[in-house]
Amino acid sequence: MIRLAGVSRTFTGRSGTVEALREIDLEVAEGEFVAVIGRSGCGKSTLLRIVAGLLPATEGEVTVAGERVTKARRDIAMLFQRPALLPWRTVLDNVLLPVEIFGWRRAEHRERARKLLDMTGLTGSEKRLPHELSGGMRQRVALCRSLIGNPRVMLMDEPFSALDALTREELSVELQRLHMENSATVVFVTHSIDEAVLLADRVAVLTPRPGRIREVVEVGIPRPRTLGRNAHLADVARCSADLHELLVRR
Repeated sequence: MIRLAGVSRTFTGRSGTVEALREIDLEVAEGEFVAVIGRSGCGKSTLLRIVAGLLPATEGEVTVAGERVTKARRDIAMLFQRPALLPWRTVLDNVLLPVEIFGWRRAEHRERARKLLDMTGLTGSEKRLPHELSGGMRQRVALCRSLIGNPRVMLMDEPFSALDALTREELSVELQRLHMENSATVVFVTHSIDEAVLLADRVAVLTPRPGRIREVVEVGIPRPRTLGRNAHLADVARCSADLHELLVRR
């Protein structure tokens, strides 16, 4: 589904040249959930923006379903760390924003929006404004908005990092359930090893800048998974320890 071949990215500014990524080779199968972890500044977010078509690679190429990515596409949705909801629009209207932007049929997608809100525990909040919601609820609205077009690819840039630990775990479990039901292909950037193990089929570990693929680790733990209450807790701990060792290795 997603293929990165020799992807590199260099930024040039007043202070000089910064090599953010170097020769990234990675393939993500259709329906697979791949997490990307690494130290701050290793190029994780840059990598995601290149896959989304929001930023060009300096070298190499990205293809999705065999087509080269050169710009933003309707079948690729991206969820950022901050939900960026429009404050004057209701929950339902925020979810339906892509429908207006892309000129899709509103009546058809309005029903899907209501189903997504129900799936994420937001039924009854359709007419509320963003300032009336908690941080976790706002991020759920943003998640519904990213899913409204039934994208083939979901790109997620630390979407839960600004939330408290309990809300973060709750939304991670919710995302796992949604992925199991919808089978979208997901690339998920995170700093959290536990979050990566909870969610991903495989975890790509990036080196410090310039970011390169140090190793791709198979998680291999049966789903559904939960942090701290898992029948496969020993496997979770072992996988987390392996990833931690890779991250601290220079």
